[in-house]
Amino acid sequence: AAPPSPPLPDRADQPHRMGGNLSGGQQQQLAIARALVGDPDILILDEPTEGIQPSIILDIENVLIHLKDKGNLTIILVEQYFDFARQIADYFYLMDRGTVALCGSADELSDESIKQYLTF
Repeated sequence: AAPPSPPLPDRADQPHRMGGNLSGGQQQQLAIARALVGDPDILILDEPTEGIQPSIILDIENVLIHLKDKGNLTIILVEQYFDFARQIADYFYLMDRGTVALCGSADELSDESIKQYLTF
């Protein structure tokens, strides 16, 4: 049997609140939920953590891990926070100035090789 659906934020107390009136994190969660309604084969996310508070980032991470674990969805994730991406992705392409500088699975990429392309 498939795992239960991922947890979504409870908005039952705000049924008429428009999406534009939500916080950035709530809008990001809504965008992911809307994308999943059509039962896609591929989900493409462009920096889902940008400008989002840490507690919401954790919620988004948990949902994406759940979706990955279900095994019936390919997730293409563009993300500047490698630690976030590492929790979700199986394979990585690290880019430097628009060029793929390093690629491989999490097991193939050493922390040392990754750090040379990360900015802090």
